[in-house]
Amino acid sequence: MKRRSLCPQEKIDLVGPGIKVHSVVRHGGVMIHAEYVGPVACPQCSSEQLRTKDRFVRKLRHESIGTKNTWLYLTLRKYRCEDCRRYFRARVPGLLPYRRSTEMFRQEIFMDHRDGISQQQLHRTRRIGSATVERWFHDHLELKEKMFSSRLCPTVLGIDEHFFTKKQGYATTFCDLQKHRIFEVAKGRSEHSLHSALMRMKGRERVQVVCIDLSSSYRSLARKYFPNALIVSDRFHVVRTVIRHFLDTWKLLDPVGRKNRGLLSLMRRKGENLRPEQQARLERYFEQNPAIGMVYKAKEELCELLNQKHRTQKDCRPLISRLLYWIDQLRNSPFEPLRTLGATLSSWRDEIARMWRFTRNNGITEGFHTKMELIQRRAYGFRNFSNYRLRVIVMCG
Repeated sequence: MKRRSLCPQEKIDLVGPGIKVHSVVRHGGVMIHAEYVGPVACPQCSSEQLRTKDRFVRKLRHESIGTKNTWLYLTLRKYRCEDCRRYFRARVPGLLPYRRSTEMFRQEIFMDHRDGISQQQLHRTRRIGSATVERWFHDHLELKEKMFSSRLCPTVLGIDEHFFTKKQGYATTFCDLQKHRIFEVAKGRSEHSLHSALMRMKGRERVQVVCIDLSSSYRSLARKYFPNALIVSDRFHVVRTVIRHFLDTWKLLDPVGRKNRGLLSLMRRKGENLRPEQQARLERYFEQNPAIGMVYKAKEELCELLNQKHRTQKDCRPLISRLLYWIDQLRNSPFEPLRTLGATLSSWRDEIARMWRFTRNNGITEGFHTKMELIQRRAYGFRNFSNYRLRVIVMCG
């Protein structure tokens, strides 16, 4: 058993302000003997005219010192208020009534479990139950979520879906694209399932831009619940839709060549990203199939048009003319996939044209979906959506 004294500055940093440390004993851990000497007032009338009636000691788990578990033996006093005649015990900052641990220790357990230390490992090293770890962790999640619940809707909002469970289906993510954080997560992807979550959002009239994929349900939802927002299509989903329909056209023209994985990889890429030998291979293939070469050239020109960025209002006018030209050409095509693509681009022409002005896209939201998958894997899956939502908002908010 070792005993040592502490300097005044170390006493303040060890436990907290208002607590005087008498001794520190190391015996199977660290035991701190201290006394609360901070200000005390009556909780009912706030009077400071008090009389000491008794002393008692509370044994508390405290924040670990290095790898050593720490116990705090805190001496407190029982008072009697001379004004209202009420008896009470001193209230200590950082220590709630009826608890056997300080808030600093509970915060330490929350941080360790959040960073990936399992409940069983914390049970062995910190000598607390697994159920206690889960309860404390959930309490801190709820506390932090209350801090986020009063936030107003962001001005630039991204909406996208992600898979939750086989039984409960999909969930919808609302992402603040301006500050790169998750704003809300709601179960479902239809208007009926998202209605209550959308009505709880504060400041929906503040939203100026909503970025979505080519989902008609999300477009009608954005028009109804965010009336002052401009809807912008996500460039990645638009280009992917174009490539998919052109590949379907290729399948109609050459079903055997479409199954060639090497050719498939080259057809999907941008022509400018191909190496000379790869370009030569495509040219040889197009010499044997000139119709496919024309389709590939059309795909490259249309994708180049859609990938334009950072354009002013004046710059967008010729781009809009080219987009309308391509829509007309696709709708009059003899191939069904291209006619379907033309109808889709025609339905979304306003939202697609706004891509050239607004640089924000749902790539930020897709990145958060990857983090959500990691959260699910670390927990070996979730059954309760409320617990999943709490973790996502706190860890990605």
